[in-house]
Amino acid sequence: MDLLQLQLKLVPDILEEMKKRYKILHLISMMQPIGRRSLSQSLGISERILRAEVDFLKQQGLIDVDNIGMKLSQDGVEVLHKVSPYIKKLFGLNDLEKELENKLQLKKVIIIPGDVDHDPLVKKEIGKATAYLMRQYIEENDIVALTGGSTIAEVAEMMPEFPHLHSVLFVPARGGIGENHEYLANTLVSTMAKKTGGSYRLLHIPDQLSEEAYHSLMNEEYVQEILSVIRSARMVVHGVGQAKIMGIRRRMPTEVMQLLEKKKAVGEAFGYYFDQEGDIVYKMKTIGLTLDDLAHIPYIIAVAGGKNKARAILSVLRHNIKQMLVTDEGAAREILNLL
Repeated sequence: MDLLQLQLKLVPDILEEMKKRYKILHLISMMQPIGRRSLSQSLGISERILRAEVDFLKQQGLIDVDNIGMKLSQDGVEVLHKVSPYIKKLFGLNDLEKELENKLQLKKVIIIPGDVDHDPLVKKEIGKATAYLMRQYIEENDIVALTGGSTIAEVAEMMPEFPHLHSVLFVPARGGIGENHEYLANTLVSTMAKKTGGSYRLLHIPDQLSEEAYHSLMNEEYVQEILSVIRSARMVVHGVGQAKIMGIRRRMPTEVMQLLEKKKAVGEAFGYYFDQEGDIVYKMKTIGLTLDDLAHIPYIIAVAGGKNKARAILSVLRHNIKQMLVTDEGAAREILNLL
């Protein structure tokens, strides 16, 4: 029995106290400087209860409080960093990660406490964890391909500057014009390059194409050249979409939406739509990486969270792409329930 287990036996409520104070420190770190009212609303507790916790953390020298709001002290930053691995253990997330790795034959799984569906800040933590994971595997002069989406946007925002990233080229995994501009792959590769000091290339092609437009563009020298670069990527970081929501967002024709419903599509990635068994039920006409291309790419990282997305995530992972997953506790536990 290790020290942590002994403490839990002697002081059972230490677990809840640690979780509560960790969450307060964590939220302050994500939103600083932040006022007490905003923090109490984010935590879902009264200002009276929060006041006692804030006073304790201030006395311990973990936070600084002034007229602007609360922020972590240097000691607070250090404590938060050092306690994070223990918090994962307290939440039982280490075992959960190993279980998902084994059952889905994934290279690596990282699970963030919480659920994006109930706490939007969890998405930022998913972004931060993904950025850290990318840094572990990226080498000098690498090419990294990104898809679009709100979760990948958080990855781009959380990516820190790092010396060996200056020689890295970021590229969009496929075309995408006409969606939310801030979440387009072209926007995100630009953001990530600027954050890291790297460089980027763009692919100015619509997300979905007619048969005629597809063949016409594929004959263009520019398209062939940028596709060659994209297919040379050593890492791909991609989001996962829910089939119906993605179909509506892309304004798919009625007959396609009916087909997706008939075929029971639940997940989407790279313009492919999957049923719950991981079989492809529909493929968009789009220019960029294909599933066949992924077989030659060493590092593929799927990034998505939220219990409501669990079926979509599982459908993509079941397609037998040997990849890594960064998700949250809500999605992870629901995925295990579905297996």
